Amino acid sequence: MAKGIRTTKGRGRLFDSVLDTIGDTPVIRVNNLGPDHVTLYVKAEAFNPGASVKDRLAVNIIEAAEREGRLKPGQTVVEATSGNTGIGLAMVCAQKGYPLVVTMVETFSIERRRLMRMLGAKVVLTPKAEKGTGMYNKAVELAQRHGWFLAHQFETKDNADIHEATTAQEILGDFAGQRLDVVVTGYGTGGTVTGIGRVLRKERPEVRMVLSEPANAALVQSGIAQERGPDGAPAASHPAFQPHPIQGWTPDFIPAVLQEALDKGFYDALIPVSGPDSIHWSRELARKEGIFTGISGGATFATAIKVAETAAPGLVILVMLPDTGERYLSTPLFEGIAEDMDEEERALSLSTPGYQVG
Repeated sequence: MAKGIRTTKGRGRLFDSVLDTIGDTPVIRVNNLGPDHVTLYVKAEAFNPGASVKDRLAVNIIEAAEREGRLKPGQTVVEATSGNTGIGLAMVCAQKGYPLVVTMVETFSIERRRLMRMLGAKVVLTPKAEKGTGMYNKAVELAQRHGWFLAHQFETKDNADIHEATTAQEILGDFAGQRLDVVVTGYGTGGTVTGIGRVLRKERPEVRMVLSEPANAALVQSGIAQERGPDGAPAASHPAFQPHPIQGWTPDFIPAVLQEALDKGFYDALIPVSGPDSIHWSRELARKEGIFTGISGGATFATAIKVAETAAPGLVILVMLPDTGERYLSTPLFEGIAEDMDEEERALSLSTPGYQVG
């Protein structure tokens, strides 16, 4: 073996299924971005088998429903999703043998629906004019009409519970005996901030939680309460919502799962972030750190940079990165990323005589 070469020894276990690989995502130091007087880490949820944080809630929603008898063998599962929850559910349902139908607004990235179909799901698109509440209401209609199991990611206790049981515990374990001052996250369903908040408020009360949302869809910052039905589901689109490019973040309603974090004060600051800033920092993470995350990850990191710029020396910040950049190939994240060689690349090709593309 060559001296100094990196080595690995395996994980010391054999996994019974892909579902057993969910969680235990790595916390990674950021070395080339951000001010020198702070330390930045990211928790890279793309290391989940379905490449996003939503694998966690997907497996728990299904397994909790199985334990409690709410989901019958072979019953069809249906859910409204911007993509990542649908991909996670498709993976879980493929492994466990449940048919899956997903409803999704037609504007979300094409690769998301193709991934779900690759995993065996059916994808029903809803009109962009009806926004997130439209895809949600379509899922409810389908569940009621066909007797399907509605996953209820935006309302179910199973969402935040899995982050309390896994994500938060991983953070405690990874930072045991280590300084941690701030955790930064956005919200989609609200499961991450609520689950982590439950634990850190008790176990690490010195850690500040910073929540972020799109600047042009600042639902929480507006202070306007969400209209809800008796089961906590949205009864109307939130008036502060405007379309934004941060897919997976902030639907056009405040989810009931997030409402717990708002009501119990699980966050200490709320910082809005713009779409262009989100895209910029996603690209910077890729180019300067080799960390490939989506627009939502860029948004969270952009928020962390704002915190870091005015932070006291020595501050340690953990940034939640929800997914991989591969979910965004057809979005503005990849605008200007060419398929063909540019002039510099052609010049490199021409610098030697062989193997020229015509």
